[in-house]
Amino acid sequence: MRRLIFTLLAALLVYSLAGCNSAPKRDPEYAPIRPALPPPLPQPNGAIFRAGYETAWFENLRARRVGDMLTIKLAERMTANKAAKTDVKKENENAISNPTLLGSTPQFNAPGIIPLASNRDNSLAFDLQSSHQFGGEGSSEQSNLLQGDITVTVVEVLANGYLMVRGEKRIGINQGNEYIRLSGLVRPIDIDADNTVLSTRLADPTIVYVGDGAVADANTLGWLARFFVSALFPF
Repeated sequence: MRRLIFTLLAALLVYSLAGCNSAPKRDPEYAPIRPALPPPLPQPNGAIFRAGYETAWFENLRARRVGDMLTIKLAERMTANKAAKTDVKKENENAISNPTLLGSTPQFNAPGIIPLASNRDNSLAFDLQSSHQFGGEGSSEQSNLLQGDITVTVVEVLANGYLMVRGEKRIGINQGNEYIRLSGLVRPIDIDADNTVLSTRLADPTIVYVGDGAVADANTLGWLARFFVSALFPF
């Protein structure tokens, strides 16, 4: 028993130390891509001009090729409000009077009554009333704000000239790490002169802002608490 307790304590100590010194982890799905290597330059023929060594003085510096970098200005602001109210009320009432059969209204004893007892007050009259009422009300409100800059790389140029970009920013702060991951499609016409584009101009965007470490673990429910708030809990 002592050996088991010592082993558990040692494993817990190693895990805690590893968590304190863990470096940010790269996500391969948002890794940059290297541009293709240019073809080998031809051998010099003695001329002053050599192909491949020229300098473009008026070249457009905006991202347009695989491997080029592009700065995305995050300007995400989402606000959503939802309210619902339901009231249902239903009432039913049915009544049938005692009919007249062959000139008389039938009356009879209830089954199981002693014949000597007087119990001829029963008839074929019928009366039923029911009332149902339901009321429900719900509301939901959500607000998100994300601002900042992240530089991504072009991973693919589509046939229509649109750019597929992706990238990741990893920040290690104290006892945790923060990750900002982004991917989407960019139109070259939306890129500004300083090689930046607003995140609201991205098509099919994926923007992820997550973290790990001690702060993130403190804000995470344990497995038992998650069970009690999940749909699997029967009560």
